[in-house]
Amino acid sequence: MTREWTQADTAGFLRVPAADDDKYSRGVVVLRTGSAAYPGAAVLSVEAAWRAGSGYVRYAGEAADAVLARRPETVVGSDLGRTRVDAWVIGSGTDASHRSEGEEEALRRILAGSAPVVVDAGALDLARGATAPCILTPHAGELARLREQLGLASGEQSASGDQRIAEVVETAQTLGSVVLCKGSRTIIAAPDAEPILVSNGPGWLATAGTGDVLGGVLGALLAANSGKPLAEIAAAASWLHGRAAAVASGSGDGAVGHPIVALDVADALPLAIGELIA
Repeated sequence: MTREWTQADTAGFLRVPAADDDKYSRGVVVLRTGSAAYPGAAVLSVEAAWRAGSGYVRYAGEAADAVLARRPETVVGSDLGRTRVDAWVIGSGTDASHRSEGEEEALRRILAGSAPVVVDAGALDLARGATAPCILTPHAGELARLREQLGLASGEQSASGDQRIAEVVETAQTLGSVVLCKGSRTIIAAPDAEPILVSNGPGWLATAGTGDVLGGVLGALLAANSGKPLAEIAAAASWLHGRAAAVASGSGDGAVGHPIVALDVADALPLAIGELIA
């Protein structure tokens, strides 16, 4: 059995700030994303975390200059373990094969902490043994590599339907973490829970960098929804991401729409959120 996630489901993870809210109560997200080779991933993930409603965003990666040029309100600095963190986002725009010993040590500390972590791209190989609550966000190719690392039957990138769902469920059970497999139909599985499907994103969403945007959205919703099931937070973030893409591309209500780039999706997040909380 699977559950199809809806707009109504998503609305429960968003709220209008109250008079007694401050920047901290709206959620503190820290991102260790991007690299010298891929600074854009840092910009996109940070932008999305802000646009999805975070009250306080810190950046602790290698692309601080690019991040500050786009979002000067971002607080820059690693400061691991000494400042409040409601959610981490790590790995987007990084390559495990080029990771230094110091960087690996920092990532392992994050994964051994208590704050929930969105684990993407170049950090997926470190997910085994993590004790922090984690949401892993592989695409099909990354899922296949992750399964091989775990000693599971090698996943096929072309797998679809029940086979792909079964692979995501098995991976989540093996790791004891939530796994969100990105695609035209996103599959979210948690250990011993019914898989969730999210399929509201338009075809225009299949463009470079949109996964980095999703990482930022996930971080924002994780930080703002402490205590709620991680798989449901992941589903809400995925649905919101798809809706923002529809808003950006003009493809809602049956319209064909038009091409977009990843930053368009991030920019459309406030409008998509406004629809849900109106």
